[in-house]
Amino acid sequence: MRLGYYPGCSLHATARDFDESFRAVAGPLGIDLVEIEDWACCGATAAHNTNRLLSIALPARTLALAQEQGFDAVLAPCAACYNRLATARHAMEQDPELKEQIVGILKRPAFTNQVRVISVVELLRDMAATIKEKVVQPLADMKVACYYGCLLVRPHEVTGFDDDEDPRSMEEVVKATGASPVMWEKRLECCGGGFSLSRTASVVRLGRAILEDARKAGAQVMVLACPMCHNNLDFRQKAISKYREEPVGMPILYVTELLGLALGLAPRDLGLHRHYVSPQPVIEQVAAATRSLAGGEQPAALPAPPREEA
Repeated sequence: MRLGYYPGCSLHATARDFDESFRAVAGPLGIDLVEIEDWACCGATAAHNTNRLLSIALPARTLALAQEQGFDAVLAPCAACYNRLATARHAMEQDPELKEQIVGILKRPAFTNQVRVISVVELLRDMAATIKEKVVQPLADMKVACYYGCLLVRPHEVTGFDDDEDPRSMEEVVKATGASPVMWEKRLECCGGGFSLSRTASVVRLGRAILEDARKAGAQVMVLACPMCHNNLDFRQKAISKYREEPVGMPILYVTELLGLALGLAPRDLGLHRHYVSPQPVIEQVAAATRSLAGGEQPAALPAPPREEA
């Protein structure tokens, strides 16, 4: 399966572990990721707050490049990037005049807006049967909270691959690894997104509510597919713990990292050493489930946080 790969800005910087883990699992799953040449920022949360035309033109340029480079589909792992690319495609599909305006801005008359935009969760859900066959370390007895956040399945008319009020795609991926997804209330709640610096107290408050609800549901680990959400729930967990009698201690993994562990890939190859909240308990639980097959070897410990510099 050949896909145009759009890592976006985050996966080349603060979310390198997302990029590393996705590239690592792509091979065993038969996914040929080909990075789109000359891609640029999608505009994320800033562009559509200032200039709608710019917010469409920025991601449309990437879609046009993907078409020129022979791709039928673009895979955008970051939830924000996925949402912006999918929104641009939908807007141009619904408004032919807007599409022609964008074509003029891009100076690409051959652009037809036919390239599909796929999220990593949608892709992995559709490969659940393959994942189940490829698993070498089933994550038995692991309780997982699947966190969608605001952008992954909303709005439905733009995303469309799952129910925007009760999605189940990520749970299907988790079940394919042998783990058990928990049902909890705040899996679609906002984490504060890009307000991490400007309104830190609000982000801490929202993150605390999300983590406490996941813990209350019995989750041992949380998985997601958004760099902003990961930053707010992983990096801010120290601040969140100040308001509790004991630290939260909830490992926050990208769904590709959890999948990589089930596929038997090395934790370091998945970028797990870059986390602020140590995922070592997850690694040890996976190792314990397969220790008899590995001759009783102990899992290698990860370096202590904070994550390495780029």
